[in-house]
Amino acid sequence: MSPNPGVDPPARRDWLERLPKVELHLHLEGAIPHAALWQLICKHGGDSRVPTLESLPAYFVYRDFPEFIDKWIWKQGFLREAADFELIGAAVAGELARQRIVYAEAFYTPADVALAGMSTQEVSLALRRGLASAPDVEVALIADLCRDYGPAVGARTLEELAEIAAEAGVIGIGLGGSEQLYPPEPFAGVYERARTLGLRTTAHAGEVVGPESVWGAIRALRVDRIDHGLRAAEDPTLTAYLAERRLPVTSCPGSNVATGAVASLEEHPIRRFLDAGLVVSVSTDDPAMFGLSLAGEYDALVRRLGFTATDIRQLVLNAVDSCWLPADRQAALRSRIMSDPAWTE
Repeated sequence: MSPNPGVDPPARRDWLERLPKVELHLHLEGAIPHAALWQLICKHGGDSRVPTLESLPAYFVYRDFPEFIDKWIWKQGFLREAADFELIGAAVAGELARQRIVYAEAFYTPADVALAGMSTQEVSLALRRGLASAPDVEVALIADLCRDYGPAVGARTLEELAEIAAEAGVIGIGLGGSEQLYPPEPFAGVYERARTLGLRTTAHAGEVVGPESVWGAIRALRVDRIDHGLRAAEDPTLTAYLAERRLPVTSCPGSNVATGAVASLEEHPIRRFLDAGLVVSVSTDDPAMFGLSLAGEYDALVRRLGFTATDIRQLVLNAVDSCWLPADRQAALRSRIMSDPAWTE
């Protein structure tokens, strides 16, 4: 605790590393540690664009969001067997545990592997086997239906998920992909079906398209959560709606800067969102593709946007409040975090 009551101590990087954390907007395929991805690249024949492990960080630099999507598709090409998904599940879970992320809700994209001849069921269960190898972190899965494939593929993927959702730990669906090309409204029926299956819902919205994309996710898809929501800041009515309805927003500042969705961290609206009372939390999105960590994201907010230790704790608790655990387990997670010795350092 602060030796001076009422004085918020500075949030040091070492404290941010030790702090127990929750992450809700994390794409497993974008979080593959470079060593594990290099193992897959070598396994499947290599690629002249990345001749060494050390060349991966330089390759994962983007002019804009479409180039990021192109490199995402390239990376997905090295996930060809169930064993590959088991490997990345274990590698990502181990990295989350190392970062003291105690609970995560992570996306994966079943439709991306159809060309490799794998089924949604096979991939989902392989990921679960890998994730189970790290006992210090719990990772629930969200199936990203990916708007680029269209609602028909999304509907088919959803029915395939229904067969193994409980066994694989799939708790919801999301909608990533090329927001600038595919609006949310055509997926309304898919989202309604997901609710009948007992799945929770979210959608990437307001990342590279304006407030109308967020409104579409709210009105047509009736989502439980908004991913990114960056452009909601342009519509005061929408910002007020998100605050009043306590509709959670998973913000990814470092990702937004990396893809050019926002010019700089200083221009990111997360400070305004928090001050306006939004239930906003922070995540890394695709940390291995952007060179990010959750502690690093918090540290950047402290150093460059003036966030305090109290602000950081609020972001963590907002993530707990935004997660899709049952109420009793959500309360237990909150208690676990707040009773951790690092919480009040």
